[in-house]
Amino acid sequence: MGHAGRVLQYSSPSLRGRRLPRRLIQLYAGLALYGVSMALIIRSTLGNMPWDVLHQGVAQRLGWSIGTVSIVVGALVLLCWIPLRQRPGLGTVSNVVVIGLAVDTALALVPAPESLALRVGLLAAGVLLNAVATAAYIGVHLGPGPRDGLMTGLVGRTGRSVRLVRTSIEVAVVATGWLLGGTLGLGTVVYAVAIGPLVQVLLPRLSLGTASPSIRPVAARVPLG
Repeated sequence: MGHAGRVLQYSSPSLRGRRLPRRLIQLYAGLALYGVSMALIIRSTLGNMPWDVLHQGVAQRLGWSIGTVSIVVGALVLLCWIPLRQRPGLGTVSNVVVIGLAVDTALALVPAPESLALRVGLLAAGVLLNAVATAAYIGVHLGPGPRDGLMTGLVGRTGRSVRLVRTSIEVAVVATGWLLGGTLGLGTVVYAVAIGPLVQVLLPRLSLGTASPSIRPVAARVPLG
């Protein structure tokens, strides 16, 4: 079967229609698990995910919950898509709301452990769960997260490399969050190093085949958290 045939096989409307219920279930399960993974990493107090350094710092300054800040920041980032001419999908809008609600719920249920062993365990569990959640919601191809769209939009507008744009965004976010009081530490480094390889392994297993094989590597770019 030629390339055109493979594209038709993976992207035909009838196939997408049959898979839609499972895609929606996987989307919302992935987003909910993403919020839980954020809470586990935050409770470890060993260093947050890059954007959560900012979320936590702003939350401490304003007296808001981290989930509320995550929703507001996500909505503001989504507004930045307008001049970048990015188009959101169902997964994009859902990302903003569901993750914020899930992280607040999980933080209310998961206590902060005192022993270092338990904190390390929470960090490890959070990173692994985050990789599963990331692969799950990317694998349904219903729209990138708002922070991912910001990155790809800036890449398209500036002509700079994905690596440069992503690094610049995350350095600015982490630095701002740290200055506001967000937790930056070993966990931040562990997440940055481990998440890419983990998602690369998990994504083929959780992709529902709605995109052609030729564009799957593009979807595999690791989200910005």
